[in-house]
Amino acid sequence: MEKNIIESQCFLWDTSVKSYDSTGIRPARRIIAACQALHNTRPTAEDRRLSHMNISLRQLRVFEAVARHLSYTRAAEELHLSQPAVSMQVRQLEEEIGLILFERLGKRILLTEAGEEVHQYSQAIDRSLIEMEEVMESLKGVNRGRLQVAVASTVNYFAPRLLAIFQKRYPGITLKLVVTNREKLVHLLDGNAVDLVLMGLPPKTVEVESEVFMENPLVVVAPPDHPLAGERDIPLSRIAQEVFVMREEGSGTRQAMERFFAERGLSIRHGMQMTRNEAVKQAVRSGLGLSVVSMHTIELELETRRLVVLDVEDFPDRRQWYLVYRQGKRLSPAARAFREFVLAEAASIAAPISFPQKTPANG
Repeated sequence: MEKNIIESQCFLWDTSVKSYDSTGIRPARRIIAACQALHNTRPTAEDRRLSHMNISLRQLRVFEAVARHLSYTRAAEELHLSQPAVSMQVRQLEEEIGLILFERLGKRILLTEAGEEVHQYSQAIDRSLIEMEEVMESLKGVNRGRLQVAVASTVNYFAPRLLAIFQKRYPGITLKLVVTNREKLVHLLDGNAVDLVLMGLPPKTVEVESEVFMENPLVVVAPPDHPLAGERDIPLSRIAQEVFVMREEGSGTRQAMERFFAERGLSIRHGMQMTRNEAVKQAVRSGLGLSVVSMHTIELELETRRLVVLDVEDFPDRRQWYLVYRQGKRLSPAARAFREFVLAEAASIAAPISFPQKTPANG
Protein backbone atom coordinates (compact mmCIF):
# COMPACT_ATOMS: atom_id res chain seq x y z
CA MET A 1 0.00 0.00 0.00
CA GLU A 2 2.65 2.50 1.09
CA LYS A 3 4.79 1.60 -1.94
CA ASN A 4 1.85 2.31 -4.26
CA ILE A 5 1.30 5.67 -2.56
CA ILE A 6 4.98 6.55 -2.93
CA GLU A 7 4.99 5.48 -6.57
CA SER A 8 1.97 7.67 -7.30
CA GLN A 9 3.61 10.58 -5.54
CA CYS A 10 6.80 9.94 -7.48
CA PHE A 11 4.77 10.05 -10.67
CA LEU A 12 3.41 13.46 -9.68
CA TRP A 13 6.93 14.57 -8.77
CA ASP A 14 8.30 13.36 -12.09
CA THR A 15 5.57 15.24 -13.99
CA SER A 16 6.92 18.52 -12.54
CA VAL A 17 4.36 19.15 -9.82
CA LYS A 18 7.19 18.92 -7.24
CA SER A 19 5.43 20.64 -4.40
CA TYR A 20 4.99 19.66 -0.79
CA ASP A 21 1.79 18.91 1.03
CA SER A 22 0.03 21.10 3.58
CA THR A 23 1.90 19.60 6.53
CA GLY A 24 5.18 21.23 5.48
CA ILE A 25 8.49 20.40 3.86
CA ARG A 26 9.33 17.20 5.68
CA PRO A 27 6.80 15.07 3.76
CA ALA A 28 8.27 16.45 0.53
CA ARG A 29 11.78 15.46 1.56
CA ARG A 30 10.50 12.02 2.59
CA ILE A 31 8.90 11.64 -0.85
CA ILE A 32 12.11 12.72 -2.61
CA ALA A 33 14.13 10.23 -0.58
CA ALA A 34 11.61 7.48 -1.27
CA CYS A 35 11.58 8.27 -4.99
CA GLN A 36 15.34 8.18 -5.12
CA ALA A 37 15.41 4.87 -3.28
CA LEU A 38 12.67 3.49 -5.53
CA HIS A 39 14.50 4.44 -8.74
CA ASN A 40 17.99 3.98 -7.25
CA THR A 41 19.03 7.44 -8.49
CA ARG A 42 21.11 10.20 -7.01
CA PRO A 43 19.47 13.60 -6.46
CA THR A 44 19.90 16.07 -9.29
CA ALA A 45 20.88 19.72 -8.82
CA GLU A 46 17.29 20.68 -9.55
CA ASP A 47 16.05 18.25 -6.88
CA ARG A 48 18.42 19.79 -4.35
CA ARG A 49 17.34 23.31 -5.28
CA LEU A 50 13.65 22.51 -5.07
CA SER A 51 13.97 20.63 -1.80
CA HIS A 52 15.73 23.53 0.00
CA MET A 53 14.55 26.91 1.27
CA ASN A 54 10.85 26.10 1.24
CA ILE A 55 9.98 29.16 3.29
CA SER A 56 6.40 30.29 3.75
CA LEU A 57 5.14 33.87 3.89
CA ARG A 58 3.67 33.04 7.29
CA GLN A 59 7.10 32.11 8.63
CA LEU A 60 8.58 35.35 7.28
CA ARG A 61 5.80 37.47 8.76
CA VAL A 62 6.16 35.85 12.16
CA PHE A 63 9.94 36.23 12.01
CA GLU A 64 9.65 39.89 10.98
CA ALA A 65 7.40 40.65 13.95
CA VAL A 66 9.81 38.97 16.39
CA ALA A 67 12.78 40.76 14.80
CA ARG A 68 11.04 44.13 14.96
CA HIS A 69 9.99 43.79 18.61
CA LEU A 70 12.93 41.59 19.68
CA SER A 71 10.31 39.79 21.73
CA TYR A 72 8.35 36.59 21.14
CA THR A 73 5.65 37.77 23.53
CA ARG A 74 5.02 41.10 21.82
CA ALA A 75 5.12 39.47 18.38
CA ALA A 76 2.53 36.92 19.54
CA GLU A 77 0.28 39.72 20.81
CA GLU A 78 0.55 41.62 17.52
CA LEU A 79 -0.16 38.54 15.41
CA HIS A 80 -2.87 37.17 17.75
CA LEU A 81 -0.98 33.90 18.12
CA SER A 82 0.23 31.94 21.10
CA GLN A 83 3.88 32.32 22.03
CA PRO A 84 4.60 28.60 21.38
CA ALA A 85 3.13 29.00 17.87
CA VAL A 86 5.44 31.95 17.20
CA SER A 87 8.46 30.05 18.52
CA MET A 88 7.59 27.07 16.34
CA GLN A 89 7.38 29.19 13.18
CA VAL A 90 10.77 30.76 13.89
CA ARG A 91 12.30 27.39 14.67
CA GLN A 92 10.97 25.92 11.41
CA LEU A 93 12.39 28.90 9.50
CA GLU A 94 15.79 28.37 11.12
CA GLU A 95 15.68 24.69 10.16
CA GLU A 96 14.88 25.55 6.54
CA ILE A 97 17.67 28.12 6.33
CA GLY A 98 20.11 26.05 8.32
CA LEU A 99 21.26 28.97 10.48
CA ILE A 100 20.35 30.41 13.87
CA LEU A 101 18.49 33.72 13.48
CA PHE A 102 18.23 34.78 17.14
CA GLU A 103 20.56 34.45 20.09
CA ARG A 104 19.70 34.91 23.75
CA LEU A 105 21.58 37.29 26.02
CA GLY A 106 20.08 36.83 29.46
CA LYS A 107 16.38 37.58 29.08
CA ARG A 108 16.92 39.51 25.85
CA ILE A 109 16.98 38.15 22.31
CA LEU A 110 19.16 39.62 19.58
CA LEU A 111 19.39 39.08 15.84
CA THR A 112 22.39 37.14 14.62
CA GLU A 113 24.19 38.19 11.44
CA ALA A 114 22.01 35.74 9.50
CA GLY A 115 18.96 37.12 11.28
CA GLU A 116 19.83 40.67 10.21
CA GLU A 117 20.07 39.54 6.58
CA VAL A 118 16.79 37.62 6.70
CA HIS A 119 15.10 40.61 8.35
CA GLN A 120 16.07 42.87 5.45
CA TYR A 121 14.80 40.35 2.92
CA SER A 122 11.55 39.79 4.83
CA GLN A 123 10.87 43.54 4.88
CA ALA A 124 11.59 43.81 1.16
CA ILE A 125 9.22 40.91 0.43
CA ASP A 126 6.52 42.48 2.59
CA ARG A 127 6.87 45.81 0.77
CA SER A 128 6.59 44.05 -2.58
CA LEU A 129 3.41 42.27 -1.46
CA ILE A 130 1.92 45.55 -0.25
CA GLU A 131 2.75 47.17 -3.59
CA MET A 132 1.15 44.26 -5.44
CA GLU A 133 -1.98 44.62 -3.32
CA GLU A 134 -2.08 48.36 -4.05
CA VAL A 135 -1.80 47.70 -7.78
CA MET A 136 -4.65 45.21 -7.56
CA GLU A 137 -6.72 47.75 -5.62
CA SER A 138 -5.98 50.35 -8.29
CA LEU A 139 -7.68 48.08 -10.81
CA LYS A 140 -10.80 48.17 -8.64
CA GLY A 141 -10.93 51.98 -8.50
CA VAL A 142 -10.64 54.66 -5.79
CA ASN A 143 -13.82 53.70 -3.93
CA ARG A 144 -12.10 50.76 -2.27
CA GLY A 145 -8.77 50.07 -0.62
CA ARG A 146 -6.74 50.81 2.49
CA LEU A 147 -4.89 53.98 3.45
CA GLN A 148 -2.32 54.32 6.22
CA VAL A 149 -1.39 57.88 7.18
CA ALA A 150 1.21 58.86 9.79
CA VAL A 151 1.18 62.35 11.30
CA ALA A 152 3.29 64.38 13.69
CA SER A 153 1.66 64.68 17.12
CA THR A 154 1.09 68.42 16.50
CA VAL A 155 -0.66 67.69 13.18
CA ASN A 156 -3.10 65.49 15.11
CA TYR A 157 -4.85 68.64 16.37
CA PHE A 158 -6.44 69.01 12.92
CA ALA A 159 -5.78 65.65 11.20
CA PRO A 160 -9.00 64.01 12.55
CA ARG A 161 -11.06 66.73 10.85
CA LEU A 162 -9.31 66.03 7.54
CA LEU A 163 -9.80 62.29 7.86
CA ALA A 164 -13.46 62.62 8.86
CA ILE A 165 -14.31 64.66 5.75
CA PHE A 166 -12.25 62.37 3.51
CA GLN A 167 -13.94 59.29 4.98
CA LYS A 168 -17.39 60.69 4.21
CA ARG A 169 -16.39 61.18 0.59
CA TYR A 170 -14.80 57.74 0.27
CA PRO A 171 -16.62 55.44 2.73
CA GLY A 172 -15.20 52.32 1.07
CA ILE A 173 -11.61 53.20 2.00
CA THR A 174 -10.32 51.78 5.28
CA LEU A 175 -8.20 54.37 7.12
CA LYS A 176 -5.45 53.85 9.69
CA LEU A 177 -3.88 56.80 11.50
CA VAL A 178 -0.47 56.65 13.23
CA VAL A 179 0.41 59.57 15.54
CA THR A 180 4.03 59.94 16.66
CA ASN A 181 6.98 62.33 16.82
CA ARG A 182 9.31 63.39 14.02
CA GLU A 183 12.02 60.84 14.76
CA LYS A 184 9.61 57.92 14.40
CA LEU A 185 8.00 59.45 11.31
CA VAL A 186 11.42 59.48 9.62
CA HIS A 187 11.83 55.81 10.59
CA LEU A 188 8.44 54.98 9.05
CA LEU A 189 9.41 56.79 5.84
CA ASP A 190 12.75 55.01 5.71
CA GLY A 191 11.01 51.65 5.95
CA ASN A 192 8.25 52.65 3.50
CA ALA A 193 5.88 51.51 6.24
CA VAL A 194 3.03 53.96 5.57
CA ASP A 195 1.39 55.50 2.51
CA LEU A 196 1.66 59.19 3.39
CA VAL A 197 3.11 61.32 6.18
CA LEU A 198 2.00 64.77 7.36
CA MET A 199 4.88 66.47 9.14
CA GLY A 200 7.10 69.52 9.46
CA LEU A 201 10.39 69.89 7.59
CA PRO A 202 10.99 66.78 5.44
CA PRO A 203 14.01 64.65 6.40
CA LYS A 204 17.29 64.93 4.50
CA THR A 205 18.37 61.41 5.45
CA VAL A 206 15.63 59.68 3.41
CA GLU A 207 14.82 60.19 -0.27
CA VAL A 208 11.27 61.55 -0.27
CA GLU A 209 8.75 63.52 -2.27
CA SER A 210 7.33 66.47 -0.31
CA GLU A 211 4.71 69.17 -0.91
CA VAL A 212 3.67 72.09 1.28
CA PHE A 213 -0.02 72.00 2.18
CA MET A 214 -0.38 74.56 5.00
CA GLU A 215 1.45 77.10 7.17
CA ASN A 216 2.60 76.08 10.64
CA PRO A 217 3.25 79.26 12.65
CA LEU A 218 5.23 78.78 15.87
CA VAL A 219 4.64 81.21 18.75
CA VAL A 220 5.90 81.82 22.28
CA VAL A 221 3.23 81.14 24.92
CA ALA A 222 3.01 82.09 28.59
CA PRO A 223 0.43 82.04 31.40
CA PRO A 224 -1.79 85.17 31.43
CA ASP A 225 -0.19 86.47 34.65
CA HIS A 226 3.39 86.31 33.35
CA PRO A 227 5.32 89.62 33.69
CA LEU A 228 5.94 89.71 29.92
CA ALA A 229 2.30 89.12 28.97
CA GLY A 230 1.53 92.81 28.46
CA GLU A 231 4.77 93.87 26.80
CA ARG A 232 5.23 94.63 23.08
CA ASP A 233 8.14 93.78 20.79
CA ILE A 234 9.98 91.75 23.40
CA PRO A 235 13.65 91.34 22.31
CA LEU A 236 14.82 87.79 21.66
CA SER A 237 17.73 88.40 24.03
CA ARG A 238 15.20 89.05 26.80
CA ILE A 239 13.12 85.95 25.98
CA ALA A 240 16.27 83.81 25.94
CA GLN A 241 16.68 84.55 29.65
CA GLU A 242 13.47 82.69 30.44
CA VAL A 243 13.18 78.99 31.22
CA PHE A 244 11.47 76.99 28.44
CA VAL A 245 9.35 73.86 28.79
CA MET A 246 10.59 71.51 26.04
CA ARG A 247 9.23 68.65 23.98
CA GLU A 248 11.29 65.45 23.94
CA GLU A 249 14.33 64.97 21.73
CA GLY A 250 13.12 63.78 18.35
CA SER A 251 10.21 66.25 18.34
CA GLY A 252 9.95 68.43 15.23
CA THR A 253 8.72 71.41 17.25
CA ARG A 254 11.72 71.18 19.56
CA GLN A 255 14.14 70.97 16.64
CA ALA A 256 12.52 74.01 14.99
CA MET A 257 12.65 75.95 18.27
CA GLU A 258 16.32 75.21 18.90
CA ARG A 259 17.22 75.95 15.29
CA PHE A 260 15.36 79.31 15.43
CA PHE A 261 17.38 80.57 18.40
CA ALA A 262 20.70 79.05 17.22
CA GLU A 263 20.39 80.84 13.85
CA ARG A 264 20.30 84.12 15.83
CA GLY A 265 23.25 83.25 18.00
CA LEU A 266 21.18 82.54 21.09
CA SER A 267 20.70 79.52 23.32
CA ILE A 268 17.70 78.82 25.51
CA ARG A 269 17.41 77.62 29.07
CA HIS A 270 15.89 74.14 29.12
CA GLY A 271 13.38 73.44 31.83
CA MET A 272 11.10 70.41 32.09
CA GLN A 273 10.85 68.01 29.17
CA MET A 274 7.46 66.62 28.08
CA THR A 275 6.48 64.00 25.51
CA ARG A 276 3.04 65.44 24.69
CA ASN A 277 1.79 68.87 23.63
CA GLU A 278 -0.98 68.76 26.23
CA ALA A 279 1.60 68.24 28.99
CA VAL A 280 3.68 71.16 27.67
CA LYS A 281 0.67 73.48 27.76
CA GLN A 282 -0.29 72.35 31.25
CA ALA A 283 3.27 72.99 32.47
CA VAL A 284 3.24 76.51 31.01
CA ARG A 285 -0.14 77.24 32.59
CA SER A 286 1.30 76.11 35.94
CA GLY A 287 4.16 78.60 35.69
CA LEU A 288 6.98 76.15 34.97
CA GLY A 289 8.26 78.20 32.05
CA LEU A 290 7.50 79.53 28.58
CA SER A 291 7.33 77.37 25.47
CA VAL A 292 7.29 77.56 21.69
CA VAL A 293 4.28 75.78 20.21
CA SER A 294 2.32 75.59 16.98
CA MET A 295 -0.67 77.92 16.79
CA HIS A 296 -2.70 74.89 15.72
CA THR A 297 -2.34 73.41 19.22
CA ILE A 298 -3.62 76.34 21.33
CA GLU A 299 -6.97 77.30 19.83
CA LEU A 300 -8.91 76.32 22.97
CA GLU A 301 -6.38 77.85 25.39
CA LEU A 302 -6.50 81.21 23.60
CA GLU A 303 -10.30 81.25 23.59
CA THR A 304 -10.44 80.53 27.33
CA ARG A 305 -7.48 82.79 28.18
CA ARG A 306 -5.58 79.94 29.80
CA LEU A 307 -2.54 80.90 27.73
CA VAL A 308 -1.42 84.03 25.93
CA VAL A 309 0.82 84.53 22.91
CA LEU A 310 3.74 86.83 23.69
CA ASP A 311 4.64 89.64 21.29
CA VAL A 312 8.25 88.59 20.61
CA GLU A 313 10.73 89.86 18.06
CA ASP A 314 10.80 87.71 14.86
CA PHE A 315 7.77 85.70 15.97
CA PRO A 316 5.64 84.02 14.76
CA ASP A 317 8.19 81.73 13.17
CA ARG A 318 6.34 80.82 9.99
CA ARG A 319 7.04 77.17 9.23
CA GLN A 320 5.13 74.86 6.89
CA TRP A 321 3.39 71.51 7.06
CA TYR A 322 4.37 69.03 4.36
CA LEU A 323 2.76 65.98 2.79
CA VAL A 324 5.60 63.45 2.39
CA TYR A 325 6.10 59.99 0.93
CA ARG A 326 9.01 57.84 -0.23
CA GLN A 327 10.58 58.85 -3.52
CA GLY A 328 9.56 56.43 -6.26
CA LYS A 329 6.65 55.05 -4.24
CA ARG A 330 3.67 53.96 -6.33
CA LEU A 331 0.68 55.63 -4.69
CA SER A 332 -2.53 53.63 -4.59
CA PRO A 333 -5.75 55.29 -5.81
CA ALA A 334 -6.73 55.87 -2.17
CA ALA A 335 -3.38 57.54 -1.43
CA ARG A 336 -3.59 59.67 -4.57
CA ALA A 337 -7.11 60.78 -3.64
CA PHE A 338 -6.01 61.71 -0.11
CA ARG A 339 -2.97 63.60 -1.42
CA GLU A 340 -5.13 65.67 -3.78
CA PHE A 341 -7.66 66.29 -1.00
CA VAL A 342 -5.01 67.50 1.47
CA LEU A 343 -3.26 69.78 -1.02
CA ALA A 344 -6.53 71.35 -2.15
CA GLU A 345 -8.52 71.63 1.07
CA ALA A 346 -6.46 71.15 4.24
CA ALA A 347 -5.73 74.86 4.73
CA SER A 348 -9.43 75.78 4.62
CA ILE A 349 -10.54 72.87 6.84
CA ALA A 350 -8.02 73.48 9.63
CA ALA A 351 -8.99 76.03 12.27
CA PRO A 352 -8.26 79.60 11.13
CA ILE A 353 -5.15 81.14 12.64
CA SER A 354 -5.38 84.67 14.06
CA PHE A 355 -2.47 86.53 15.61
CA PRO A 356 -2.58 89.26 18.21
CA GLN A 357 -2.38 92.62 16.44
CA LYS A 358 0.75 94.66 17.14
CA THR A 359 -0.23 98.12 18.29
CA PRO A 360 1.93 100.88 16.75
CA ALA A 361 4.08 102.79 19.21
CA ASN A 362 2.87 106.28 20.11
CA GLY A 363 4.57 109.31 18.58
